[in-house]
Amino acid sequence: MNIHQPRGDVPGRTLAIVEELKGLEGPLLPILHEIQHEFGYVPQDCLPVIARELNLSRAEVYGVFSFYHDFREHPAGRHVLKLCRAEACQSMGGDQLAESAKRLLGIDFHETTPDGAVTLEPVYCLGLCSCAPSAMFDGEVHARVDADDLDALVAEARR
Repeated sequence: MNIHQPRGDVPGRTLAIVEELKGLEGPLLPILHEIQHEFGYVPQDCLPVIARELNLSRAEVYGVFSFYHDFREHPAGRHVLKLCRAEACQSMGGDQLAESAKRLLGIDFHETTPDGAVTLEPVYCLGLCSCAPSAMFDGEVHARVDADDLDALVAEARR
């Protein structure tokens, strides 16, 4: 299950993660990854703690957080469906696939179905350009995804 609820004191746990990792060279990304691993997303009240402890501005921390598509502002659903939005996949029907997924799920990118079953996310290359269009479902990549494959993935997520 991918849904995480913050456990206990978010700023306190954030501080512990920062303390553990701030000695690394370039610690911001490892810290953000560990926070997302801990909570399932990066709670906004973590960002000022990170900024203070790394002697960075809040804008610098938010800029890095918002630049990378893998960081979430909200908890993900039980399943995560990522659709490749890169040029190779678009040229092989990725746009139509994305519209079909949105219609099937009743949500847009960066949203979760009301029942918490599926979060739909764009991803900008899964490295399967020769097998486009591609998708990732709960960390497992799928190549040459068509409408039937998409229906099967959505059905699996709703079980």
